[in-house]
Amino acid sequence: MKELKDFFYLQMAYGLAEKAIGWASPNPYVGAVIVKKDTIIGHGYHEKPGKPHAEVIALQRAGSLARNSTAYINLEPCVHWGKTPPCMESLLQARVGRVVISDFDPNPLVSKKGIKKLKEAGIEVSLGLLQEKNRRLNETYIKYITKNIPFVAAKVAVSLDGKMATKTFSSRWISSAETRKYIHLLRGEYDALMIGVNTLIKDDPLLTVRHPNWRSKRLTRIILDSHLRFPLGSRILSTLSRGKILVFTLKQAPSKKADALRKKGVEVIPLSSSRIDPNKVLSWLGEHEISSVLVEGGGRLLTSMLEERAVDKIFVTLSPKLIGGKAAPTFFQGKGADFIKDSLSMKRIHSFQIDEDLIVEGYL
Repeated sequence: MKELKDFFYLQMAYGLAEKAIGWASPNPYVGAVIVKKDTIIGHGYHEKPGKPHAEVIALQRAGSLARNSTAYINLEPCVHWGKTPPCMESLLQARVGRVVISDFDPNPLVSKKGIKKLKEAGIEVSLGLLQEKNRRLNETYIKYITKNIPFVAAKVAVSLDGKMATKTFSSRWISSAETRKYIHLLRGEYDALMIGVNTLIKDDPLLTVRHPNWRSKRLTRIILDSHLRFPLGSRILSTLSRGKILVFTLKQAPSKKADALRKKGVEVIPLSSSRIDPNKVLSWLGEHEISSVLVEGGGRLLTSMLEERAVDKIFVTLSPKLIGGKAAPTFFQGKGADFIKDSLSMKRIHSFQIDEDLIVEGYL
């Protein structure tokens, strides 16, 4: 019975933590529920960086009733000062009797230290329930905090024969209108969107989130552009209030064009190399607290990222169309594998249908 109750209340903590998706990064998504005598006396989640942590909010709601209660938290409480005080102190001051936690925090400043401090204070600790659920929920945070580079997802829309566009490069629209709404919903879960300059020139996208769930969401937009072919009349330049625009280029790119873009509010980052290395881009982003990136194309960028093994997760939307044509682009070209055993394999696959489109997501 005790384990069943733990499962139930911890699931509630996850329900709260999920409200923070897309808002709390680069911090983890954390929810907390405080229970005493089978009654919920406090609850909370960490909304945004700089705001109180989940445990603090939940304990404030519980007040003096928190003494000898049980706290359910999906991630180990922090013990260090950041933009807010360590939430461990709130748990100790409230004198809770037991804490149920899904998983250690992978942050070296916290990992296992929070659990140790709770036990040293005589608080009973249960660890490991719904651990995998936490690792899926906080997959972007876990990679960012352990590798110091963003978690990278890629999204591609293709026909059943794997084409991104026709031989004349017409691609509007392979996916249905409802699928495109889903993609806008997905966009909001990430810190940044990334495209190559060819996509910018060909499609002239806004790269904003146009879904009611993300009305105030600001996205960093990243364009990889070796020679600064970025058109100064691009529509995206009218959307700087919706998020930063970063352009990664090479040092030998035209300085006048770089100055013109900077005057329009674009941040231009020149790289010292013969080509734009996706790994260098990701390192720069990690250093600047961008914890997750959704790559939306085009084919050259997607191929480059896949060949570099820089993609963690991929979303493929399959539309029931047959485009055909040798010259019609596919999303993964490059050198290609010599043998099947050398091909990239998706793991932990999940699929679902929207209208007539099939969406397949998996990890690489």
